[in-house]
Amino acid sequence: MDSGKRGRKRLGNRKRWHNVMLRFNDAEYEKLRAICESYDLDISQRGTISPLLRRMVLNGKTEEKERLPDTSELAYHINRIGNNINQLVKLAHHKNLRNPNGNLDAEIKRTNELLYELLEITMKA
Repeated sequence: MDSGKRGRKRLGNRKRWHNVMLRFNDAEYEKLRAICESYDLDISQRGTISPLLRRMVLNGKTEEKERLPDTSELAYHINRIGNNINQLVKLAHHKNLRNPNGNLDAEIKRTNELLYELLEITMKA
């Protein structure tokens, strides 16, 4: 940086575009004030809290929690199966069959088998 230039150092490609706003209640603000005091920072001065919080967040240790498997695909297939069953029941009622459950037993059994396989695949992933 030239000695003749004045002002804030340019960030260049490190410019920060994302804005995060925090709100604190009284107890939380007091904790933040105590932390600032421990670093000999004046909390009322503009531009002191952001670098402190940024440093604490980016340098702090975080632990990753186990995530549940994505069930959107499973839900989609279950909805499709339910739709097929509804169509079969509607067709059976429409044709006024005496025993609509006779034809549906095999379909329901196969549907349950497919559903069980989907659950097993999802649990393994």
